[in-house]
Amino acid sequence: MPTDKIAPSLLSCDFTRMGEEIARVERAGADLLHFDVMDGHFVPNISIGLPVLQAVRRVTRLPLDAHLMIDNPDRYLKDFVQAGANSISVHCEVVADLLGIARQIRALGARASIGINPETPIDRVMAVAAHLDMILIMSVHPGFGGQEFIPDSLHKLRQVRAELKRRGLEQVEVEIDGGVKRDNIGPIKAAGANVFVSGSGIFGAGDYGEIIGAMRAEIAACHPL
Repeated sequence: MPTDKIAPSLLSCDFTRMGEEIARVERAGADLLHFDVMDGHFVPNISIGLPVLQAVRRVTRLPLDAHLMIDNPDRYLKDFVQAGANSISVHCEVVADLLGIARQIRALGARASIGINPETPIDRVMAVAAHLDMILIMSVHPGFGGQEFIPDSLHKLRQVRAELKRRGLEQVEVEIDGGVKRDNIGPIKAAGANVFVSGSGIFGAGDYGEIIGAMRAEIAACHPL
C-alpha cells in the first residue's frame, strides 16, 4: 500500500498571506500541496491559475498537486507542468480519451491522476488504472470549498481500493478531496484512501501542526471498514 499523505488545499488558505500559510503547513508536516484550478465552465466558480502556481513553486519544495476542474484540460497540461506541478488530476467527466491524457501527463514528467465526481461510476477510471499514478475521488460536488463530506464516498473508496487490489495495482494512490477533517479522516483511511486533501479542516484551525498531527493519529488508529 502507498504511504499516507496529508495535502492541505490552498483554496482555503488566506490569500493575502499565501507565502506565510504555505510555510506554516510545510513546517507542520504537510506532505504535498493541493492546488485547485476552476474555470467557471466545468464548475460554477473561478479560482487560481498558472501565475499563482508559479509563485507557489518558488516558495516551497513540497510536491504540488494540480487539480484541474476545467474543460479541455489537455490544452494546459504542458503549461501546468512547466509552472511547477508535480502531479496533475483531470476529470473523467470532461475527457473522452482517458488513456491518451494519462500518457500525455506522464510524458511531460508529471504523475497522472484522473478525478471522478460523486455521481460518476468508477468503471471508466478503472479501465485505465494501470496507466495512472493516482485516482482522485471527489467527496463533495466540485466548485466550492468548505462543503460537507458526502457519506456515500466511503462506498466508492472501498470499491476503488478493492478493484485496484483485484487487478494487482495496489501501488496506485487513492486521493480523497472534499470535507475531510479530523473527525472523519479515520473512516476515510479505513475505506481505502491514502492521500487526504483538506482545506478548511486544516486552514480553519489555529495550530496547523496540532491539527495535522491529530489527523495522522486518527489515520494510525483506524480500522478497515
